[in-house]
Amino acid sequence: MSEPIHIISLGAGVQSSTMALMAACGEITPMPVAAIFADTQAEPKSVYTWLDWLEKQLPFPVIRVTAGSLTQKALTPYRSVKNNKMYYTGLPIFLKNPDSTLSISPRQCTRDFKVDPVRRASRKLMIESGGKEVSKWIGISLDEIYRMKEPRRKYEAHRYPLIEARMSRHDCLRWMEARQFPEPPRSACVYCPYHNNTEWKRLKEQEPEEFEMAVRFEKDFQQSVKTTGLIATPFLHRSLVPLSEVDFSTEEERGQLNMFNNECEGMCGV
Repeated sequence: MSEPIHIISLGAGVQSSTMALMAACGEITPMPVAAIFADTQAEPKSVYTWLDWLEKQLPFPVIRVTAGSLTQKALTPYRSVKNNKMYYTGLPIFLKNPDSTLSISPRQCTRDFKVDPVRRASRKLMIESGGKEVSKWIGISLDEIYRMKEPRRKYEAHRYPLIEARMSRHDCLRWMEARQFPEPPRSACVYCPYHNNTEWKRLKEQEPEEFEMAVRFEKDFQQSVKTTGLIATPFLHRSLVPLSEVDFSTEEERGQLNMFNNECEGMCGV
């Protein structure tokens, strides 16, 4: 039986970038045949800049694949052939219901624009190599162990090298620093509703063009879903306030004690 090919699912964030560089340094074996990056075409500029740098550090290729523009798909509701109703793509967006309660749309964007494109590309590499199995390395760290999942296809095996190495996200940053590598940016779409206030504030202050892109996207999305008959109003922020009006200041800045200094780890760009 032939050996599986090894590929890295590269989100270009802290964890997957560390994993790729550890492989390049020989600290994780065997050497992958490639790292595959699924581009939603809505990543921040910092991710594309980082990816350009990272490619030059790796002895194996970085393959960029895409399922198209997430933005375009999100703003184009579609009609179901099953029931002839209009739907919108599955962004995990916050909904303000008519009674002012909050609900959240189911998330499908990660599978459609991240997981499936990587799966298709890895299967293509497997077939081209004459193999029958793919070992897909996923950059989930020890502090995210709850995110580990079994593969859905028989030819695919999931491997979690950072879990094997007992490394947390903080350990990844320390590993990068010890080898004088720059710190990777956060990898998530510009308008991802999973951004916490710290990230939204960073975008607004440091990347104003990208923040304005998110503001425009929210307005355009609110208009586009009206054709689906949705009676709730979608928002990118949990406060159910237009993004341009949200107060992103921290509890400390508002004179309060912050006992939960949590940091979002992202859901699809490790």
